[in-house]
Amino acid sequence: MEELLAWIARGLVDEPEAVQVERFDEGDVVVLRLHVAPDDVGKVIGRQGRVVRALRTVVRSAAARGDRRLVLEIAD
Repeated sequence: MEELLAWIARGLVDEPEAVQVERFDEGDVVVLRLHVAPDDVGKVIGRQGRVVRALRTVVRSAAARGDRRLVLEIAD
């Protein structure tokens, strides 16, 4: 899951080497925290949050097989 998110994010940003994904397991929830360069945060969020909403949909769909819920966060 982390690799998929990182691969998609690298295609969206100007500084792909700055993309990092952290994974935290919190009970029945898996939290993926996406780190990008400060100048690229707006590109990952998109206008009115459309890009980040699409990223969340793709990641949730890829994790649908498991029995755990997945949450995507954009780090500051």
